[in-house]
Amino acid sequence: MAKTTWTDADPVSFVEAVSPEKRRTDAKTLLDLLRRATGVEPRMFGTAIVGFGEYHYKYASGTEGDAPAASFSPRKAASVVYLNDGISTHEELLARLGPHTTGVGCLYLKDMAAVDLNVLEEIVSRSYATLTSGTYGSRAARAVGDHFES
Repeated sequence: MAKTTWTDADPVSFVEAVSPEKRRTDAKTLLDLLRRATGVEPRMFGTAIVGFGEYHYKYASGTEGDAPAASFSPRKAASVVYLNDGISTHEELLARLGPHTTGVGCLYLKDMAAVDLNVLEEIVSRSYATLTSGTYGSRAARAVGDHFES
């Protein structure tokens, strides 16, 4: 059973309420950037993830569900951009991005002003295109593990 699901909460209101102010400014930047990169309007996925579009995943165990094809979350320590096709897919672009850290499917940005936003938009755009192509299938689930599952 999926822990996190789509909600009817307003993503713009969510972003406007983010604190501290630096994270709110970064979240506004990400909101605009992901809109451009995906061409779709945001929806809230759970209480703290702003999602764009959707892809279907299926694990080897048979568990399956839907998750945002592109998303971000303004956390206290850093803004997180989720790349559900796996960080390693974007190594060449990440080398040009600027200061960041990564997890398996997470890109952590502490200072949006220090990163190349054109490179970030290209990363998000490529990831989104991959996940929404209809041919990605279960590779996305294997790339990032069960982080959307209970």
